[in-house]
Amino acid sequence: MKKIYFLLFIPVIIFAQSKNPDVIINNVKQAFNKVKDYTVNVDIKVDVSFLKVPEMKAKLYFKQPDKMHIESSSFALLPKDGLYTSPMSFLKNDYTAIFARDEVFNGINTSVIKIIPLNDKGDLILTTLWIDQSKSEIVKVESTTKVNGTFTLILHYGSNKYPLPDSMEFAFNTEKIKMPQLPSDQANNGKKNNSRMVSGKVFISYSNYEVNKGIPDSVFTSKSK
Repeated sequence: MKKIYFLLFIPVIIFAQSKNPDVIINNVKQAFNKVKDYTVNVDIKVDVSFLKVPEMKAKLYFKQPDKMHIESSSFALLPKDGLYTSPMSFLKNDYTAIFARDEVFNGINTSVIKIIPLNDKGDLILTTLWIDQSKSEIVKVESTTKVNGTFTLILHYGSNKYPLPDSMEFAFNTEKIKMPQLPSDQANNGKKNNSRMVSGKVFISYSNYEVNKGIPDSVFTSKSK
């Protein structure tokens, strides 16, 4: 009796991974250029060891190329870069891009790109991007600056068809954040010391995105509440 064997061919889709850093970054830019504007609700939790900060809520407005407006009844204790409105914030000035390596990060195959500014007069010293080429999304950022210290962003994406995160972890280490006067400051010969080295984490959740609905420019000329 003859045995008949059936071979099951399962097609496998393989994403071509470029090693050219400029191609990788241009793909990220093209993907985000589909976002003309958006509004989103933001929940912010700040974790700083010696400072108790209540959970904060805000509404964030963004419009290409770099317009941002925040409406909030509270104050968020974090550097401006911590809200992440656009990948272009790391790519807006002249730079040299270097492909460093491929790396699996949080179970995602990423390409690690070094961004070195060509103008040393700016604040940025070096930025490293972990990019998911299959979706042209930035999933991690490490940046070192002259003024605002160092910070790391870890971005989590959901089912949104646009490259906009659902949540983000922001870790910072800076001595430039203005801090409230503490009792120890009063004991320091009456001298007020309101600037100190601060390390901490900020957890941000984004919800209720409204993308490409049209936002008038007047929104960005009014003062934040």
